[in-house]
Amino acid sequence: MRPLDEIFDEIRNDFEAKTALRDSALRDARQCVKHASLAIRAIHRNEEIEARRELAEGRNLVESLRNSLKANHPELYYAGYTQDALKEYCEAELTVAMISGERLPSPEALNTENPAYLNGLAETLGELRRRCLDLLRPGYNHEVERLLEMMDEIFSQLVTMDFPDAITEGLRRRTDLARGIIERTRADITVAYREDQLSKKLDLLSGQLGNRDS
Repeated sequence: MRPLDEIFDEIRNDFEAKTALRDSALRDARQCVKHASLAIRAIHRNEEIEARRELAEGRNLVESLRNSLKANHPELYYAGYTQDALKEYCEAELTVAMISGERLPSPEALNTENPAYLNGLAETLGELRRRCLDLLRPGYNHEVERLLEMMDEIFSQLVTMDFPDAITEGLRRRTDLARGIIERTRADITVAYREDQLSKKLDLLSGQLGNRDS
């Protein structure tokens, strides 16, 4: 029988190694979230080059997390903080692609699992609403119709993912919230469109009255 202190030394070494890996993963996850946030901020400011730069930094961190944890330490890779970071990264990649008018990358292209991808996609709807409101601030803009159509398409796909939360990691709640986001955005766009049409009719009428007076 092995001495107890020898057994405990091995266990302690294992715990110390895992703690070091966990601390490293936490740092990488926080940095990944930071770069994702900065990428979204940059694309809303129409700073596409900066957004791409931040996404590249996030992509490197995602690859680092995947390579260092997934195969040998899945309990750390599938921990909440790691998957949350991957979700934020997916949200940033998908938001930049949609605002830029590009095709959406797949989960495989982003090196992420399906739940992180879908939850990130669900959260892009809030960013698309923000984009629409920014575009509408000066007045009606046709670009918002494209974004709203995309929001509708995403939602119509998300509602088909009727699986337990243990599988989708809370997707149903985000999908329920998405419905309200889309309806509020649709209402804002409708109001802006009607105001735009009214303004055009008033301008036309004003021009006609001006020509009659002259």
